[in-house]
Amino acid sequence: MNLIRKGHGHTHRGVIGVESAIVMIAFVIVAAALAFVVLNMGFATTQKAKTSIISGLNEASSSLEIAGKVTGIGNVVTGQLEVISVPLKIASGGDSVNLQNTTASVKYLSNTVEYDNILVGTASTSTNAANVTEGWELALRHFGTVVPDNPVNGTWSGATKAIFYWTVGAGNQILDEGEHAVLSIAFDQAGPDDRPSALDRIRAEILLPTGAPLTIERDVPSITNTVVDLG
Repeated sequence: MNLIRKGHGHTHRGVIGVESAIVMIAFVIVAAALAFVVLNMGFATTQKAKTSIISGLNEASSSLEIAGKVTGIGNVVTGQLEVISVPLKIASGGDSVNLQNTTASVKYLSNTVEYDNILVGTASTSTNAANVTEGWELALRHFGTVVPDNPVNGTWSGATKAIFYWTVGAGNQILDEGEHAVLSIAFDQAGPDDRPSALDRIRAEILLPTGAPLTIERDVPSITNTVVDLG
């Protein structure tokens, strides 16, 4: 009788061991599947977070940056600025920027006036301009009556307008890395005089389809020379 009971007991323990192994294997498979799902969800979430962060950084930063000193052409007699020029380039890690007037705009504000968009467009980009005088000569030939004359010569008869011209890398209207362009603004001399005087604060914003606008803000010093350093 004892032998029979032992045999029965051994068989019972063996069945329990097999069942436990099956249950354990099932748990392992289910746990592995759940772990795979959780890892995939984690990777997907991380990728979405990374994409969102990169997109946010791109929207919060401008693709353009100022590439040197902002300068002006001053009228010593009237103590006012006739023209200002802002050198531009692509910011480090930034994308190329289309500066034609269908995709970019220039807002201008001062102590007395505010204009939503004064951009005429990009002057002929087949030729580099060595200075602001040549830049406006290109605009004069390129835009016709919209740019009536060269404001650097002190004969500007139009409203306050802005142009882009290239100093390095002329060829199209897209500013690429390694190229240099200039934003130049000529101020209205007729009617309500828009020309900034000493102690005026001027502000221009270049607005692009993507990214933050580039803001240029300067205080006008006393106009004692024809060429004015605005910093």
